[in-house]
Amino acid sequence: MPYTFTDSHCHIDGPEFDADRDEVIGRAREAGVSRILVPAIDVASSRRILTLCTRYPGTLYPMVGLHPEEVRSDWRKQLADIKSLLAPRSSFLVPPSSKIIAIGEVGLDFYWSREFEREQLEAFEQQVRWSAELQLPLMIHCRKAQNEMVAIIKRYAQDLPGGVFHCFTGNEHEAAELLQFERFVLGIGGVLTFKKSHLPEVLPATVPLDRIILETDAPYMAPVPCRGQRNEPAFTLHVLRRLAQAYGVSEQELAEKTDANIDRVFGTL
Repeated sequence: MPYTFTDSHCHIDGPEFDADRDEVIGRAREAGVSRILVPAIDVASSRRILTLCTRYPGTLYPMVGLHPEEVRSDWRKQLADIKSLLAPRSSFLVPPSSKIIAIGEVGLDFYWSREFEREQLEAFEQQVRWSAELQLPLMIHCRKAQNEMVAIIKRYAQDLPGGVFHCFTGNEHEAAELLQFERFVLGIGGVLTFKKSHLPEVLPATVPLDRIILETDAPYMAPVPCRGQRNEPAFTLHVLRRLAQAYGVSEQELAEKTDANIDRVFGTL
């Protein structure tokens, strides 16, 4: 592989990878994936990810955060525990070889229910404030809640260092609305490759290449030709190839541009 690239969103800590995690990471490297960014969903996964990333230095990079679907009645306690992981590096809670690169996966999700709508809004805004205070980028999950999410981001936009709108699948209007936040990029994954996806038309028409990064969201949403399988970081290559085709650029150029975008958002990893 003459070029390398980054999977910006992979739940490699999940139980789906417990039996063969080393092999999965080996296949990713063989496919050209040099870096895998690992989002958390709650306190337990945040701690687990920090430990896991020490086993793969220079390959896995950790985030901590509370996912909107994990926001329940105990959300304040969970956030307090996660905030402790963001304490100064002297804290015994944080393995010294782990460098937390972002607050994530955080956001809003009203797809299934609005039962915890108020709690989700408060939890998300609190984590947005952490991003501004600590100057750590955000990894944002948003489903059926773009209006509410945009309203919160607008309140802090001047102070935020940037971040990622993960798993973008929207239309031209939705893309333009997100692109107003100049330090943010869109995460593009396997949906791009689906037969009925409109992204191959929407993205080149609306989103410049300096606002896009690659992701898998593994183990979920495997791209064509791997649909129905467990997704894994090596499959980022299928997303890269389809995106390069859509933009009419070489795979190497696409890899270089999206990795440069990663470095701009997250700093040199």
